[in-house]
Amino acid sequence: MNTPPDENAIPEGGRDFSKPFQTRLMLNAPCFHLAFPVTDLEATRRFYVDGLGCTPGRTSERALILNFFGHQLVAHLVYEPPPPQTGIYPRHFGMVFPTETAWAEVAARAKAQGLRFRHPPRVRFPGEPTEHRTFFLEDPSGNLLEFKHYTNPEAVFGCAELPEVGDDTDR
Repeated sequence: MNTPPDENAIPEGGRDFSKPFQTRLMLNAPCFHLAFPVTDLEATRRFYVDGLGCTPGRTSERALILNFFGHQLVAHLVYEPPPPQTGIYPRHFGMVFPTETAWAEVAARAKAQGLRFRHPPRVRFPGEPTEHRTFFLEDPSGNLLEFKHYTNPEAVFGCAELPEVGDDTDR
């Protein structure tokens, strides 16, 4: 009788490669990777780890790896930040949550932690097929993050017949 391997077993050589459950799950599926510029690694750590609850990974004098909801962010120290954006376009990143509850929990945490909202929580495109809840945060280096939940899950990748992508309110 074959027994499946114990995923938490210590491998030959004695080195312990066991991972927290969230990490084991993530490693079994594709993981998005994003590298982005920051001007202060300690302020970045406070914003993402203390503020948003991300798990820190490897750190050097020039970079910090973060587990961002199961995806890998790498904050790279730069001495000249990119020019600030006047609006939310074209550069921002973030998460689309499968439930309104998960989205609301992150919004509540961001508010409780005193993170800077570029745009507070609101509903965009009410009554439209692309209706979604959204808010934008700005990290200490000026990077913009959007967190959203679509009322209609099909709108995340679908609704291709609709011509709208974003809006003109904050370009």
